Amino acid sequence: MVDPAEAVSKARAAVSERAELPGMSLMEHLDELRRRIIHSAIYLGLGFAVAWIFHNRIVEVFQAPLIRIHKTLMFTHPMDALNLYLQASLTAGAILAAPFILYEVWLFIAPGLYQKERRFVVPFMAATVGLFLSGASFGYFWVLPAAIKILVVDFGHNFTPMISIEDYTGFFLSIILGLGVSFELPILVFFLALFGVVSPKFLWKNFRYAILVIFLAAGVICPMPDPLSMCIYATPMLALYMIGIAVAWWVHPSRKKAKEGV
Repeated sequence: MVDPAEAVSKARAAVSERAELPGMSLMEHLDELRRRIIHSAIYLGLGFAVAWIFHNRIVEVFQAPLIRIHKTLMFTHPMDALNLYLQASLTAGAILAAPFILYEVWLFIAPGLYQKERRFVVPFMAATVGLFLSGASFGYFWVLPAAIKILVVDFGHNFTPMISIEDYTGFFLSIILGLGVSFELPILVFFLALFGVVSPKFLWKNFRYAILVIFLAAGVICPMPDPLSMCIYATPMLALYMIGIAVAWWVHPSRKKAKEGV
């Protein structure tokens, strides 16, 4: 049985801890946001500069899935080749700068968190970068080659492919970035549960709707027309949703209160 005096003491401690959170005016919030955006832009610029040094190698990796099947890319505008180098370097630079940009995001939201909640900074950064890279790798090594084979080789074997730099760049980024962002689902659930917006019970109760939304998203992102490919696309997203339910159970305020006996 919980000691009433101990429960009252813990409740007072929680209230006191919340009272110690620094208050900020709207202008202070906007100034802090401006500072974090500037820092993030600097990190992105530095990442782009480093990536540009290796832009030839990055573009080779960028077009490797297509080169294995279709020998070369074509361009229809004088700027296409330069745009490819710029976009490839910017994407690689953003990935390099991601840990630093995420740390700026954390610094912006940290003043609204308890001291014990701020310990999540390292897991947050590691999980965010790791999940994005996992999604991007899944797209690069699995989805993109399969999509090129089905669309170019299987459906296009009676025709002569003329794939332009612009078309391939958009196709490549839609798969890589789309899967990378979709793999961030547990991180989104983490913050929604941390601030009490959603609960594990809510997520589990609405699982059927989550399946519908995930398959709709997979249908939009997946470049291949067959249902099997869409299911392959949606399967990791469903697994990530289940992981998100576990994360919500771990960080939701109701569990903390129950554990403390308040």
